[in-house]
Amino acid sequence: MFAKAFRVKSNTAIKGSDRRKLRADVAAAFPTLGTDQVSELVPGKEELNTVKLYAHRGDAVTVYVSGGNPILFELEKNLYPTVYMLWSHPDLLPTFTTWPLVLEKLVGGADLMLPGLVVPPAGLPQVQKGDLCAIALVGNRAPVAIGVAAMSTEEMLTSGLKGRGFSVLHTYQDHLWRSGDKSSPPSIAPLVVDPADLNDDKESVQDQDPTDSRTLQEQMDELLQQCFLHALKCRIQKADLPLLTSTLLGSHMFSCCPEGHQLDIKKSSYKKLSKFLQHMQQEQIVQVKELSRGVESVVAVDWRHPRITSFVIPEPSLTSQSVQEGSREQPYRPPDIKPLYCVPASMTLLFQESGHKKGSVLEGSEVRAIIINYAKKNDLVDADNKNLVKLDPVLCDCLLEKHEQHSIMKLPWDSLVTRCLEKLQPAYQVTFPGQEPVVKKGKICPIDITLAQRASNKKVTVVRNLEAYGLDPGSVAATLQQRCQASTTVTPAPGAKDSLQVQIQGNQVHHLGRLLLEEYHLPRKYIQGLEHAPKASKKK
Repeated sequence: MFAKAFRVKSNTAIKGSDRRKLRADVAAAFPTLGTDQVSELVPGKEELNTVKLYAHRGDAVTVYVSGGNPILFELEKNLYPTVYMLWSHPDLLPTFTTWPLVLEKLVGGADLMLPGLVVPPAGLPQVQKGDLCAIALVGNRAPVAIGVAAMSTEEMLTSGLKGRGFSVLHTYQDHLWRSGDKSSPPSIAPLVVDPADLNDDKESVQDQDPTDSRTLQEQMDELLQQCFLHALKCRIQKADLPLLTSTLLGSHMFSCCPEGHQLDIKKSSYKKLSKFLQHMQQEQIVQVKELSRGVESVVAVDWRHPRITSFVIPEPSLTSQSVQEGSREQPYRPPDIKPLYCVPASMTLLFQESGHKKGSVLEGSEVRAIIINYAKKNDLVDADNKNLVKLDPVLCDCLLEKHEQHSIMKLPWDSLVTRCLEKLQPAYQVTFPGQEPVVKKGKICPIDITLAQRASNKKVTVVRNLEAYGLDPGSVAATLQQRCQASTTVTPAPGAKDSLQVQIQGNQVHHLGRLLLEEYHLPRKYIQGLEHAPKASKKK
């Protein structure tokens, strides 16, 4: 909506009565906000302006500005938060996650397509068609866009995450954002609180069997224990310990929940994860300790306990299998990466005859065709040797170094084209499956694998730039954790904005190389650091 410049009709200070009405409207539109939070958004005496404007498509929009930043906008009597407001209240709306590369498309006015979503271990937020949602980037919970869901979560999964997911209304870096102080999103780490708290305002979608005489609480108790035992038996290994209790729930127990059910601890008799684990500890299934202040971890599991050994893993339904195959377990397909060339100012004379100017992006074959046409059109092909091209002043200026301009009068075709490609600026086009191609200037950064030495004198394998190739660092870390039987962590990459790195304990370059080359089928030229793999010991 604000991808292009808008026209301001008026900008006036809000009156006292309108201020009170706005406060009531905000409280009604966003019931999760407390009274103090609403008063902070719509203060009683501080400067607050009403800006009436027309978007580039003609929509009449009212924007409320506080402290120089737009905090709310009203369209067709509906209130919407801006990214400035959401950065102070990141949990106001259900939040979906996408890749940094997708943000450029959203800023340009595109809607968010479902193939661009990143599915977290706990699954997608539960929304209905028409619900207002926030969109954040991998590794940062600060929203960068808001949009309206084009379908429900259930329909998204049933579709196999294909089609249009959200009609985007406003984004970071659009013209509404530019009307404020143009600040960047804050760095807000993923939630580490008890994931059960995320379900405060959501109804359980468990289908209660009408023939089941048990209460909903009793059924939730059984579901909770089923997911707990399933996670211990199938998903957690000794190498994973100690394991944060929040990770146990968010990354393992939620994913063990059967189709058609939603695990909600608050609807069980335990109410809290800590109380449930206390009961499991009393049964001597697990041992839980507070390794750091206020943060509990599972430090031991008795995998020989009768409740674990006798637990029978439930078979997934056919519907569940099809949804899983169509969304979360969809096999990774590498992007198509095509090298391109950008015309710099120093080469414009050579390319302007073919209709190109500074900044034009071309494929290698197009460059070769332009060079051939230029030479033939200007009668530069040597009459005695068709393999040579005479250099006119334009070719001399564009392709030769200063010390060569008086000594080189002709060049072979191959040398002519090679020199031209070397003088052009690099660019590339990347196309992810199911998405439109994206053109970038510069060279694509390869997946970078390095070894680092930690204070404990232990080696760790570090891999960066996975996102550029459509790989979720969290998923790669989980796969490597199982393959290598080693602990993994995902952290922000130093010096790289909106990028994450995966660390694996030990030298795991061999496992990482096999995963990237043999399973993900990424070309070797886009991976650097494979030479760090441990050398095979020679037999005597």
